[in-house]
Amino acid sequence: MKDQVMQLKQRGIEAVSIHSGMSRQQVDILLDNCIYGAVKFLYVSPERLLTEIFIARVKQMKVGLIAVDEAHCISQWGYDFRPPYLQIAALRELVPDAPVIALTASATEIVCEDIQDKLAFKPSSLVFRKSFARDNLSFVVRKSENKEKKVLEILQKVKGSAIIYVRSRKATQEIAASLVKRKISAAYYHAGLNHEERSKRQDQWIQNITRVMVSTNAFGMGIDKPDVRIVIHLDLPENLESYYQEAGRAGRDGVRSYAVMIYQDADVSNLQIKTEQAHPSPEVLKRIYQALANYYQLAVGSAAGESFDFDLHDFTDRFSFHTAEVYVALKKLEEEGLIQFNESFYSPSQLHIAVDKTKLYEFQIANEQFDPVIKMILRLYGGELFSDFVKISESYLAKGLKISFQEMIKILKHLDELKIIMYQPVKEKPQLTFVLPRQDVSRLPLDTARMAARKKLTMEKMNAMIDFVTTQHRCRMQVVQEYFNEITFNECGICDVCIEKRKKENIRAFDEIREEVLNMLKKNSMTVEELEEKIAPREHELFVDVIREMVDDGYLEYDASWRLKLLQQKR
Repeated sequence: MKDQVMQLKQRGIEAVSIHSGMSRQQVDILLDNCIYGAVKFLYVSPERLLTEIFIARVKQMKVGLIAVDEAHCISQWGYDFRPPYLQIAALRELVPDAPVIALTASATEIVCEDIQDKLAFKPSSLVFRKSFARDNLSFVVRKSENKEKKVLEILQKVKGSAIIYVRSRKATQEIAASLVKRKISAAYYHAGLNHEERSKRQDQWIQNITRVMVSTNAFGMGIDKPDVRIVIHLDLPENLESYYQEAGRAGRDGVRSYAVMIYQDADVSNLQIKTEQAHPSPEVLKRIYQALANYYQLAVGSAAGESFDFDLHDFTDRFSFHTAEVYVALKKLEEEGLIQFNESFYSPSQLHIAVDKTKLYEFQIANEQFDPVIKMILRLYGGELFSDFVKISESYLAKGLKISFQEMIKILKHLDELKIIMYQPVKEKPQLTFVLPRQDVSRLPLDTARMAARKKLTMEKMNAMIDFVTTQHRCRMQVVQEYFNEITFNECGICDVCIEKRKKENIRAFDEIREEVLNMLKKNSMTVEELEEKIAPREHELFVDVIREMVDDGYLEYDASWRLKLLQQKR
């Protein structure tokens, strides 16, 4: 939400968002500005819709449109179901004249129908669908015992910007370091990095200063980069919806691009184990929920809508839990609508003047020691401070006043205690928000029947993902389309299965290219580009596939300078 707000503001469109980590005063002021100010877009998570403060204010707003993004989350048949999305229908009753649009990039037929039902769409409502087929995106699956070597080969063959997705934070660092060692510009990205580092790496990748981003699935949401040439997955995603969304970040400019899955047999069993572990029992959920209540010392009925810094490792150490056990439990408690867990949270320092100009002037007269500070704040950040929270830099203020950073923080906190300003220091730790008031664990509202149905659905989606990877006889784009209920008899012609089929149909041309490659490389090694220029094949895709197969079969290999050469034993 914050990324989209930032992008809108850069375009001169006034937008705000209500998100976890905000104080009640911040929310209060922000909603007032939506009623009386010039705010055009208000972004709000479904968890916030039915809070008292939001209900009271939204009735006073002039709402022109309700837009539901990631609408598949409203359906229990969707891959990322979240019960708070069900509350959106109640918003329609509060603003009955506002039209509603629901958007999703990954919904099956049953999910589309469920979205319309849960949002109380009228029978006359319209459904707009775009084909799931991507004419320029080639799906490729490679089975390999040496994933790193295969990645290097792919990056050599396919030029341009790339994303490599892995499951663990440790793997992002190891793979990025390995690529850099081989003179390939790469960086890693995961939710554990601080905001400044994440932003820096993201910007350098978008500007093509860094070629390859090695990341967990924390990377990619809201990224507007059309020229990604290749997306590589080194771990199997949990379902085809996630995979289609992540792979689809390649080639948004319409130019030929590749989505490559590299897997081993062990990856299939690992996914099956991980999927099973992602559904902890109600007893485990209750035990961890009680530990959260103890961790924050919360009484039953308290903390509704409140956000807290959350240190996963400190929590697991204190209560002797396993990290993986806690992580999946938090995700399941979030799915049940009890909490929100934001593991890559950042909110800059913000300040709002809590009194009117007259009272502020009187305070300055009566408290001379604070007068230079207040004047500096007003001079740097202006009159907007009286109507809204404004981002500030404590170090910049300290430099202007010629005092230390620590002294500046101390003064701002003191002014906050005196209720002259509202000061929110920077927040960069993961945030845990109690969506509902702290519950009595013995009556924790877990829908066990729905949890069982969700587990069954998740296992089915996992099996569909495994079938996609292991199939060797059907066009991969066709498999994706049919998964999303788009029945087609058209084959893409550019996935690995289609190319293999075309190769068999055109075996003579394949053999001719192969012989030419062998002859050309008998005397000298060459780059792929040099070889293709010399041979001048009629089909680029067929040539690339010949090279790939000859490398896989051990006839060719790349040397340290990425030139192809014949292997001695195969000559």
